[in-house]
Amino acid sequence: MKANQVRDLSDEDLEVRIRDTRKELFNLRFQHATGQLDNPHKLTDARREIARLITVRAEREHAHASGGEG
Repeated sequence: MKANQVRDLSDEDLEVRIRDTRKELFNLRFQHATGQLDNPHKLTDARREIARLITVRAEREHAHASGGEG
């Protein structure tokens, strides 16, 4: 998911997406540890998506804290 798509999500959808992606990352790590992971790049992709989501959440929190719209 691109950063622009993430910014279009509502706050609730953003939190749900963070939670779901963290669960996905946990499952991918488990598969990797047991040797069942077909594509190890999925781990990197999941970590990057979590980082994007958290970054957008932080941007919104900063915008609300500074009183700006955002």
